[in-house]
Amino acid sequence: MSTTFSGRIALVTGAASGIGLAVATHLAERGARVVSVDISDRLAEATDGLPGEGHHAIVADLTREGAATEVVAEAVDATGQVDILVNSAGVALLDKAVDLSLDKWNATMALNLTASFTMAQAAGRQMTERGYGRIINLASQASVVGLDQHVAYCTSKAGIVGMTKAMSLEWAPAGVTINAVSPTVVETELGKKAWAGQKGEDMKKLIPAGRFAQPEEVAAMIGYLASDDAGMVTGENLLIDGGYSAV
Repeated sequence: MSTTFSGRIALVTGAASGIGLAVATHLAERGARVVSVDISDRLAEATDGLPGEGHHAIVADLTREGAATEVVAEAVDATGQVDILVNSAGVALLDKAVDLSLDKWNATMALNLTASFTMAQAAGRQMTERGYGRIINLASQASVVGLDQHVAYCTSKAGIVGMTKAMSLEWAPAGVTINAVSPTVVETELGKKAWAGQKGEDMKKLIPAGRFAQPEEVAAMIGYLASDDAGMVTGENLLIDGGYSAV
C-alpha cells in the first residue's frame, strides 16, 4: 500500500457495485476522497461504506444529455477539484449480430462509449486547465478480440480504446494522462451469475491462467494508472486477461 492518494479527489462512475465499487474502495483505502456516481439507489449506502471521510455520492443517468457536465460541476463544488476520473459505468446487452435490436445497440453505445466520452471531456476541461489529471477508461478484452453475441459490446469497447488514444495525444502536454484497462471476465456479483455453470468453466479453459479476474486485481491496475508513478503512461490499453488475448 505504498501508493498514496492523500489530497486527491477521485470521481468514479458505476461505483455502486462491481469493478466501480472495488476501484472506489481501493482509492479510498489509500487516502483519496471519492465522488461516487451511479444510477443505482444503492449508491448512498456503498459510498457511506467507503474507508475514510469526505466522500460524496451523485445519483445520475450519464446517458442523459448534459449529465456529465453537471456531475463534474457538482464534484468540483463538493470537493474543490477532480484529480482522477475512472469511467467504470457500463452495460452488456448481448445477442447475435443478425438479431441484435437497434435499441440494444444504441443503449450500449450511449452508456459504454458516449457517456465515457462526455465524462472524460467534462473532467478533461478542468484537468487541462489545472495542469494535472488521471483518466482511466474501462474497456475489455472485447476491445481487442471478437466474442460471440458481443457485437455491440465489442464495438463500444474498441471505441473506448480509440477515444483514449486520441485524447492522450491532445492532453499529455497539459499533464493529463488517459489510459484504458481491459479485463477478461471479472468475478463481480453480476459476473458470477452471468458466467455460472458450464458456460463459465468453458470460458476459463480459454484463459491460460485458468481463472477469471478478481475486482481487486482490476482496481489495483487502475490504482497504478491513477498514481503519480504512472506519469509517463498514457494512450495505452492495458490488458488484464490472464493471457486470453495472447493466444
